[in-house]
Amino acid sequence: MAIHENLLGGPPPTHLPDDPGPRELLAAGTAPADVAAKFPTSSLAWAQLADDAFQGGRTVESYAYARTGYHRGLDALRRAGWKGHGPVPFEHEPNRGFLRALHALARAARAIGEDAEYERCTTFLRDSSPTAADTLS
Repeated sequence: MAIHENLLGGPPPTHLPDDPGPRELLAAGTAPADVAAKFPTSSLAWAQLADDAFQGGRTVESYAYARTGYHRGLDALRRAGWKGHGPVPFEHEPNRGFLRALHALARAARAIGEDAEYERCTTFLRDSSPTAADTLS
C-alpha cells in the first residue's frame, strides 16, 4: 500500500503548476497591482490586492479583488484536472494564491453582510484545505 493513499476513494489532491514569476515579484516588493497587470491569471496577485484593500478599510474593493483571484484560481484548478471538489492542499505553495483569494472572498463577504456567500466560501475553504482554513483564519 502506498503511503498517503486515499482509502475513501475520493478525488486525488489537486496541485496547481508552479508559476514563480508573481511570487518572486511580490517577494521583491513589486506593487501587487503591477504584478496583477503583468500576470492577470495569478490568484496570488489578486489575493494580495484583496488583503491590502481589506487592511486599508476598502472592503468592497477587497471583495472585487478576491472574487477575481477566486475565479482565476477556479480556472487554473480546472485546467489541472480538478472536477469541482476534492483536496487543494495548502502545503503545495502554488495552491496558496487560490486558497488565499477564497479566504479573502469569505472575509469580505462577511464584512458586507453577504452571509450566504461567507458560509459557502468558508465551507469550500475548509473542504479544500483544513490547513488553509486554520492558517488563514
